[in-house]
Amino acid sequence: MHSPRPSFAEAARLWLKIGLLGFGGPAGQIALMHRLLVEEKKWIGEAQFLHALNFCMLLPGPEAQQLATYIGWLLHRGKGALVAGLLFILPGLAVILSLSAVYMLWRDVPLISGLFFGLQAAVLALVIEALRKVAAKAAKTRFLMLLAALAFIAIWALHVPFPLIVLAAAIIGLIAGAVKPGWMATAAGSPQDADVLPSPPPSAGQSIGTLLIYGGLWALPVVASLLLLGDGHIFSRIGLFFSEMAVVTFGGAYAVLAYVGQQAVQAYGWLLPGEMLHGLGLAETTPGPLILVLSFVGFVAGFREAGIDPPLLGGLLGGLLATWVTFAPCFLWILLGAPYVERLRHIRALRDALSGITAAVVGVILNLAVWFALHALFKQSSMLSLGPLHLDWPLWASLDWRMALLSALALVAVFRFKLAIGWLLAGAALAGMLMISTAS
Repeated sequence: MHSPRPSFAEAARLWLKIGLLGFGGPAGQIALMHRLLVEEKKWIGEAQFLHALNFCMLLPGPEAQQLATYIGWLLHRGKGALVAGLLFILPGLAVILSLSAVYMLWRDVPLISGLFFGLQAAVLALVIEALRKVAAKAAKTRFLMLLAALAFIAIWALHVPFPLIVLAAAIIGLIAGAVKPGWMATAAGSPQDADVLPSPPPSAGQSIGTLLIYGGLWALPVVASLLLLGDGHIFSRIGLFFSEMAVVTFGGAYAVLAYVGQQAVQAYGWLLPGEMLHGLGLAETTPGPLILVLSFVGFVAGFREAGIDPPLLGGLLGGLLATWVTFAPCFLWILLGAPYVERLRHIRALRDALSGITAAVVGVILNLAVWFALHALFKQSSMLSLGPLHLDWPLWASLDWRMALLSALALVAVFRFKLAIGWLLAGAALAGMLMISTAS
């Protein structure tokens, strides 16, 4: 049985605690919420928690922040969703914007550049560990492993747009679940939980109101920048790009990072490949969603291209704009969809589609790991074409032996010694500072 529904103030205190302690990326944050909300406070049951998580994994954007927003809605409706979602973001946002300013002002100082060099190696190890964890949960059958492999080939070598991969994976999951249920590793019945938090029935009027209010809030800064600054200004481009990202990047934080990393670096030229890794390292050191690395991307783009004196103001505005258009849609998806999704808790077809999508996400995270490793370990690469396949291939002579050594040590620390993320980041940063400072 659940504990009595908490007061709004009590829930807000817990959401702030989660926002301050939410290190370790989406896997760590989901585990933290499960321990506090399901096991300790007993405010929500296991089955309802998992159902909410499955829905959030189907959405574009960061699943951990959306899960907090969903549970906040279950507990206290609209105001609960806002408080839960915002407190999940704000502590980490303050930290990442501060670290972004330090990065842009002092990263050429040997100790600072060494710190980011070390964090880059730690991030590689963390991404590979995330790949292992997600693969263990999402690719439990040979069929799902095959689906993950096909998704990787499609995005890495064939450059198929990720939304098409998601759509295809969902359709394949539905068909396979109907023809060969064992391929999808889903049980015949849905998990039962008689003691669930009640939710109001969906209302067309409320849905329209939610769409107008939160859709308007999402669009407001984008439309304002287009009207006042024109579509060529960096703020307009940030608003449009991250709004597009919020719609098409399915599969959680690591899928978002794969998309943004390739677009912001290769298509827009806002950052260098190494800088995207540095930003991810900063995001790993902060509480809150890993997707806050997008605030770093917006900060760097605004700092360099806004033409504002001082540049820090341009960076701050760019970072805040990227954050706004990244997270405003998350509130829209949850508040619009949650009332309907609570009525779909026992539909197996939805779980089969989810199984297909999560298997495809394994391939996307593998693509992210390969892309990051390529640009971290090698200073140069070239395009290798093999028929329809087009691969970004490393030039082996450009291998950075220091990064290779530090990355290998980080992998041993993570997989052999199970080193906690805080110690891993601190140790890698210290080793990087020693390497760079002694070399200079």
